[in-house]
Amino acid sequence: MARVTVEDCIDKVENRFELVLLASHRARLISQGASITIDRDNDKNPVVALREIADEMLSPDDLKEDLIHSLQKHVEVDEPEPDPASLIATAAADGEEQDDAPETVTFDQMSEEELLAGIEGLVPPEKSDDY
Repeated sequence: MARVTVEDCIDKVENRFELVLLASHRARLISQGASITIDRDNDKNPVVALREIADEMLSPDDLKEDLIHSLQKHVEVDEPEPDPASLIATAAADGEEQDDAPETVTFDQMSEEELLAGIEGLVPPEKSDDY
């Protein structure tokens, strides 16, 4: 029965690898307690997931977005960055003191000769018989 389901799903999700990813994600959701949209008919979760995709009870695009969201460790919110001119105007309105010259950031610089001298000064770790 699963083979017929896979053949039915290829019409909805053309890439078999993507179909496996989506169906396995949906099967995990079902295992975690998500409600199913079709009759189970004594089928296991992966087959139920494939049948849901084949019957178009779930949109493959929605499943893909849900899969991507579940794999993300950090969801970045796109917020517009404040305009520097508006920050200056806001600071002036709040009565903060403004410097005429913006602060410059300087970095320590090292010449190639100084870098090589520093590397030569490094001592290799002592070898021991424990390894």
